[in-house]
Amino acid sequence: MQIPQDLIDTAKLKLKSVQSEAEFFQLRSQYLGKKSFVISSFAELKSLDPDSKVAAAKELNILKSKLNHLFEVALEGIQAKTDVSLLDTTLPADPYFVGAEHPIAEISQRVINYFSPLNYQVFSGNEIETDFFNFEALNFPENHPARQMHDTFYLNAGKKSEYLLRTHTSNSQIHAMLREPLPLYMLSPGRVYRCDSDTTHLPMFTQIEGLVVDEDVNFGDLKGIIINFLEYFFNEKMEVRFRPSYFPFTEPSAEVDIKFGDNGWLEVLGCGMVHPNVLKGCNIDTQKYRGFAFGMGIERLAMLYYGVDDIRDFYASNLDFLNQFSS
Repeated sequence: MQIPQDLIDTAKLKLKSVQSEAEFFQLRSQYLGKKSFVISSFAELKSLDPDSKVAAAKELNILKSKLNHLFEVALEGIQAKTDVSLLDTTLPADPYFVGAEHPIAEISQRVINYFSPLNYQVFSGNEIETDFFNFEALNFPENHPARQMHDTFYLNAGKKSEYLLRTHTSNSQIHAMLREPLPLYMLSPGRVYRCDSDTTHLPMFTQIEGLVVDEDVNFGDLKGIIINFLEYFFNEKMEVRFRPSYFPFTEPSAEVDIKFGDNGWLEVLGCGMVHPNVLKGCNIDTQKYRGFAFGMGIERLAMLYYGVDDIRDFYASNLDFLNQFSS
């Protein structure tokens, strides 16, 4: 995929001649609209081989980010020149804050914004789920600790197989694999529930999990997408390591750590190749298809991104804390 090197310079030149907001938005549509080179190129990524796809997606994300910044700065300049006579200065000032998105919603959208151009579809799932979709279909053995009462909120304590509050968003992946055609590229964001509460854990928190089921995917594809995502998310080159781990639904599995500031290595997410038992349980031909999956806690990413020390601050309804994000 050939990416024009002079696209930014051409946009800068054209912006110099823009005189109104109408002209501005017309020009912006040419560079960032649905039919623009950047957005059209994202749609073409699916035709590339995995290595080329990752490299091209990274270049396109960088180009899109530069164009967004260029047009944001230009719009501020145009608006600053607006004739103040067009404003009704007799109106009283609004004494209240307009408000803003919650920081967890902002971080969730930041994650989705990376994967959406790579053709990952967003699937929402049930927060109240059955034992089958939450555990059994994900290859959890009957005696796994996560299925015990002290980890999971069961809605009918007498019948564990009835209903529970999901402990991860992986249940959405099972529903999707049983229902959707392959190949499948998906994200499953949402709230999850576990019996846990301290400065770094909550009984309710937010997850985003990703799943790919396609032909010829491998652990190298998984590593590439995770490393590129983390560098996009933190907007810097990251030192990343993959530690062997265990999850019932993936094999091999890994915990992903990043070297973050003076804090040393910090775990940020888990990942692995989808266990064949999970694929077979969803009637997927394991001779033809393979898959990889990853999952991250949004609150943990938000704590690192914003420098927050106590996870409970996000939900304490403290306006002094939340107003920091209103800009």
